[in-house]
Amino acid sequence: MDERIHEHAAVLVDWSARIETGDDVVVSVGEEAHDLAVAVADALGERGANVVTTYASEEVQRAYLRAHDGDFELPEHELALYEAADSVLFLGGTRNTAATADVPTETQQAYGRATSEVKEARMDTDWVSTVHPTRAAAQQAGMSFEAYADFVYDAILRDWSELAEEMANMKDVLDAGSEVRIVKADTDLTMSIEGRTAVNSAASVAYDSHNLPSGEVFTAPVEDAVEGEVFFDVPMTLEGQRVENVHLTFEGGEVVDFSAGAGEDALAGILDTDEGARRLGELGIGMNRGIDRFTDSILFDEKMGDTVHLAVGRAYGACLPEGEDGNQSAVHTDMITDMSEDSRIEVDGEVVQRNGTFRWEDGF
Repeated sequence: MDERIHEHAAVLVDWSARIETGDDVVVSVGEEAHDLAVAVADALGERGANVVTTYASEEVQRAYLRAHDGDFELPEHELALYEAADSVLFLGGTRNTAATADVPTETQQAYGRATSEVKEARMDTDWVSTVHPTRAAAQQAGMSFEAYADFVYDAILRDWSELAEEMANMKDVLDAGSEVRIVKADTDLTMSIEGRTAVNSAASVAYDSHNLPSGEVFTAPVEDAVEGEVFFDVPMTLEGQRVENVHLTFEGGEVVDFSAGAGEDALAGILDTDEGARRLGELGIGMNRGIDRFTDSILFDEKMGDTVHLAVGRAYGACLPEGEDGNQSAVHTDMITDMSEDSRIEVDGEVVQRNGTFRWEDGF
């Protein structure tokens, strides 16, 4: 086994999830993540955790959803599993990135609504999501498997403490700010972040961060205070479909017009999931310089150092003032715009990033 797999497992268990003796841990294992699951199980056993594993297969999910009549009920037994867990580790590893592409949109929407309590219960744990490099993901990224594995580990196996210190600069700016403006070609979007808390997403639950790799600072815009238009020029796969060149127009915080150069039906399905799906739940600013190319994986692409991503749907509680629920939705769907050229991010009228370079970096 590649020694980097064991290093990946150690970072996940120790730095990211902070597993301790006696913790009740659910490990969700993707179809092609077997080797990582073995390494994670070994690490969890050494630390004296209590482990239950589940199998997360897109092909199994496709078969179930296509066969079902669409009248889904809340799976109480699954809910009970996550309500009893301290941590949930998601080990992604698909064999087909488009496995659910032919599941009707309305079926996926209905399933998402029926299982929303399960998602909430998972998010109430110290959950962490990561991926094991697979040939399917390498193919989607347009890379050889060996090159893709190097790419994945370059993004994951890094000095997270050092990156956390750097990202604290951006957190401080957002925490002190009231309004963010994003400007580039076909984009001029303004949003209020008044009273919101930014998360220094340094790949650890200790930072309210739940992705490995991570490397972003994110916050939750005030849901009814987003105005303007934004163009997402980084292609993505949503609900198993290729989506490209998305344009959203916001008025009063709500998406009032949208288009896509490809995959517009998939985009429409997400926006029509529920009322909250047309409002923003997240503003994220990528800061992981270890990610140097787009690979059609939101886990990596949204963390890239000269990108901004916005998510329609659910807002994360860590960004909200006590007592506020923020935007609620059954979805949380990220879309990315490239800020490397002819662009700027302003906070309260001051430029904090120009053409992908932050004001504390050389070349600003």
